[in-house]
Amino acid sequence: MNNHELKIFTGTGNPELAKKIAGYLKKPLGKADVKKFSNGESYARFLENIRGCDVFIVQSMHGNVNDQLMELLILLDAAKRASAARVTPVISHYAYARQDWKAASREPITAKLVADLLSAAGADRVIALDLHSEQIQGFFNMPVDVPTALPKFLNLVKSWKLKNPIVLAPDAGSAKKSTKAAQKLGVDIAIVNKRRPKHGEVEALHLIGNVKGTDCIVFEDMIDTGGTICAAAKVVKAAGAKSVTVCATHGIFSKDAIKKINDSEIDKVVVTNSIPDGHDSLKIGVMDISDLLGEVIKRIHSNESISFLFE
Repeated sequence: MNNHELKIFTGTGNPELAKKIAGYLKKPLGKADVKKFSNGESYARFLENIRGCDVFIVQSMHGNVNDQLMELLILLDAAKRASAARVTPVISHYAYARQDWKAASREPITAKLVADLLSAAGADRVIALDLHSEQIQGFFNMPVDVPTALPKFLNLVKSWKLKNPIVLAPDAGSAKKSTKAAQKLGVDIAIVNKRRPKHGEVEALHLIGNVKGTDCIVFEDMIDTGGTICAAAKVVKAAGAKSVTVCATHGIFSKDAIKKINDSEIDKVVVTNSIPDGHDSLKIGVMDISDLLGEVIKRIHSNESISFLFE
């Protein structure tokens, strides 16, 4: 049992999610002054005593990614200097996760750099929802918990009672996650092979599997520009699929992603509130993830197992 008091704070990245997590834990959201100076520098100060407390700081990195990352680092530093017993960032969306290996000469591995920055700022452990790749856990020299929204998505899909569902992997990189989802649902899997002529552009090339007359379900960790899922939907609809539904944890929706989705062959998109809802589309729905993150925090605080949450 942990005798340190549990306290929840938030940066400006996703305060609504933080409030819901605090509500799930039946705890008041901690008071902190988080703002910017006139020259653009970030500032943070805790407005209550956190000495000897088990502190969790909820932050999402989206939009102004660099500002929100710096804000989190400053909050971590402030918490350590205020003598918190343990400080854990709860990162509902981990920025720079796609830069997790050197795809070309003289490139950085920025996902590792972010891990180093969090460690240097004073994080004792990290909670990160649905990282883009599992290898990022190895970038940290501290405990890292990576809860996933997949079980909640699977339960949602089961509730729809689709007549002929099939799991669709929109590219080879998502085949492992898609295979796991297909096994849980007891259905077949189809894969779309793609290539990227350059960053932000996608060409779907080949379809592996029979999708004629099926309801295709895509499970993704994120939707950024929407190019991958829109290209995949076009391929499977041309091959006779009845419908295409996309379940993605992080709805980034950068550039003209919303327009692409609205104009695409996709029938429905479901994302979580890991990133604040800033879109306006009848095709897009939002699933609350605060109960999952709240349960992870509660169990980490009380030194209980959280392994079942990853299944």
